[in-house]
Amino acid sequence: MTEAIRDHGAAPAPAGDGAFLSVRDLRVRFSTEDGTVRAVDGLSFDLARGRTLGIVGESGSGKSVTSLSVLGLHDPATSRTEGEILLDGQEVTGADERTLERLRGSKVAMIFQDSLSALSPYYTIGRQIAEPYRKHTGASRRAAWDRAVEMLGKVGIPRPGLRARDYPHQFSGGMRQRAMIAMALVCDPELLIADEPTTALDVTVQAQILDLLAELQQEFGSAIILITHDLGVVANTADDLLVMYAGRAVERGTVREVLRDPRHPYTWGLLGSMPRLESDVDEPLRPIPGTPPSLLDPPSGCPFHPRCPHTALVPRGRCASERPAMPEGRGAACHLSPADKRGIRFPGGVR
Repeated sequence: MTEAIRDHGAAPAPAGDGAFLSVRDLRVRFSTEDGTVRAVDGLSFDLARGRTLGIVGESGSGKSVTSLSVLGLHDPATSRTEGEILLDGQEVTGADERTLERLRGSKVAMIFQDSLSALSPYYTIGRQIAEPYRKHTGASRRAAWDRAVEMLGKVGIPRPGLRARDYPHQFSGGMRQRAMIAMALVCDPELLIADEPTTALDVTVQAQILDLLAELQQEFGSAIILITHDLGVVANTADDLLVMYAGRAVERGTVREVLRDPRHPYTWGLLGSMPRLESDVDEPLRPIPGTPPSLLDPPSGCPFHPRCPHTALVPRGRCASERPAMPEGRGAACHLSPADKRGIRFPGGVR
């Protein structure tokens, strides 16, 4: 995997410096019958135009909640969002619905994880792509339909003029995902959020979808957030990487930096649990021991400390009592000293 790491040669933009999307101290809480779920707990990151940010982590780490916050899609009746989300200088947190509707589609769009449930079974594919274009541009029905057919062609749907009249159930899974990409890009958004865009697709179609996103980014110059649990996906697709655990960022940097020199035990665990081409076929995978914490009652200190095998190296029990700081730019939220990290050989790791 590490031999295929994407490298554009450009350094990430400094925090907040010319970033198209800037997130600062984002906190998202959900009220439930059992208590308050701290889905995102103090997350900060930046994304510049033309770059792809991969956000990785186990299920429940806060990846999708973060993306929905950028779109302003959380129900204020059951959730509470705090912090700052600046999208091209426009504050998203606390914005009224009219402002958010104007931003969605024109400034930011999302490719949802399950294309079959995201698409309406009652309308043709072409109509579902044309409607947001009409809404945001005021185009006529004819012009919007032509635009929908054009976009289906751009994402590789054969005979787009004919297939635009089909319904979602008449498309294969890969074709539905392409249609979702066409719908997201129809208004030329400057930020595209792809939430597990290759889930449930076979490996060949996965590669086609990821290549398509890269090609369309080159054409439209969009910034992309790629949400996934698979480090192998972001290795060949993203420029920058944010590793999340229990609603927090635990490591970030360029893809090359994080995958070649990971600095957090959770990142080591993710890398160690992946199959590698050079490993013995009979060698078992090494899962991360334990289970992710409940976000109703997250651990004190470092959220990963109940599963971390290296807490004994940190004096005075700081892992359990003190929340490690996340440095600006390249770094990891971990109490281990640089010397301790250099002395640890993590499973499957590269030093």
